[in-house]
Amino acid sequence: MLRGLVTALRTLTVFPVPGRDTDTFSNALFWFPVAGLLLGLLQAFLAYGIALSGWNELAAVLTVTGGLVFTRGIHADGLADVADGFLGGRTREGALRIMKDSFLGTFGVLALAVSILLKWVAVLKLVQGGSFAVIAAGVLLARWVQVLLASSLPYARSEGGTACAFVQGAGKAHLLTSSFLTMLFLSIIFHGNPLVLALVVPAALAAALLAGMSASRKIGGVTGDVLGAGSELTEIFVWITGALYALF
Repeated sequence: MLRGLVTALRTLTVFPVPGRDTDTFSNALFWFPVAGLLLGLLQAFLAYGIALSGWNELAAVLTVTGGLVFTRGIHADGLADVADGFLGGRTREGALRIMKDSFLGTFGVLALAVSILLKWVAVLKLVQGGSFAVIAAGVLLARWVQVLLASSLPYARSEGGTACAFVQGAGKAHLLTSSFLTMLFLSIIFHGNPLVLALVVPAALAAALLAGMSASRKIGGVTGDVLGAGSELTEIFVWITGALYALF
């Protein structure tokens, strides 16, 4: 079972992890919240440490940049590919073909630029308000949404792909276990504060619904790029929601 954790950390983070990968890659989905918690705490502590200097803008920039570095930018790449494919492909086949292309198009560039700007603005407000727990929660929920999408929708490519082994074996057990762990970690992060939980979880679900419905209509399921895009949207939705709560 711990081999699933090895695979989850190797897939979702840049950090070298000793051990063997799991034979059944969908087993890694059980551990996605653990990887999300690790990444979220790293970004939250990074934001807190730099904010002690009083330079909140730099703290926000390096927090967002840290998220890209710690994940090798794989989710941001997925967002860019989805933007290019969904907006540039007129048909299902066209969208899938564009998403598989290694070249970055105009829609992808715009999606990356807008997402980074939105993250920076939201994280800046969170840092200014001392809401570092929301930073960690956004990253954690983003990985939970990946499990939610993988467990709820079929894999879109008939020829298979990078995320095929994760999605095809995903089911209720993965969703239930990851949901339990995610809610447990959130309760610890927020010290059981029901008000904050009532804000960030619906924000994550809204991002999952947007990503899932768009992917289902456009390509009939999910791909690794869709999972990455869903993760990016979740961080944006949760952080903006948290920032608005901090403001008021």
